[in-house]
Amino acid sequence: MAHLLHLDSSITGDRSVSRKLTARAAKNWLAAHPDGTATYRDLAADPIPHLGSKAWTARITPSGERTPEQAAAAKVGESLVAEVLAADVVVLGLPLYNYGAPSSVKAWVDWLIAGAGEDPTVLGGRELVVLASRGGGYGEGAPRHGWDHAEGWLPHGLSLTGLAPRFVTAEFTLAGVNPALAEFQGAAAESLAAAEKEIDGLWASVGV
Repeated sequence: MAHLLHLDSSITGDRSVSRKLTARAAKNWLAAHPDGTATYRDLAADPIPHLGSKAWTARITPSGERTPEQAAAAKVGESLVAEVLAADVVVLGLPLYNYGAPSSVKAWVDWLIAGAGEDPTVLGGRELVVLASRGGGYGEGAPRHGWDHAEGWLPHGLSLTGLAPRFVTAEFTLAGVNPALAEFQGAAAESLAAAEKEIDGLWASVGV
């Protein structure tokens, strides 16, 4: 039975564009897989702890030699790895905060690496769709082109797990609320429509 892992990380609740995009993707995936199941994790509302020394030393310590504290810490990474291993498809919402990924996403990646054990590429072979949102414009020719360090970093960080992300990105998401970006409301609408169209085509051929 096909299984979806749906992850959100935005801290802006109902105003979040990335949450709307991941909800759309999850709805489409479930429609394409009527017998499928899904697991939801909200990294913002229920954050996982950041990786600490106990978890990291547990990674290089044989399980039978770990202290109780190391064993407890290791279970966090092992459970997150198991969650990904159970999924055929992972959908991750990735808003851009201060030109980088939310710290909750960085923590998730760190735990996956720590929890993967001796085979760091154990999570490969499954589809990872990253639905990114950026408040301004960061494309080619924009004044802040190259300032999006979330989309640049994530494939490199996840390369240590075997996961390879496919990005679908909506830009100028703050054009409707930030007066300095008001002139880009048309570009925002076009970018969002393009992202939604791409999402709608992801699993459209399943079962056809």
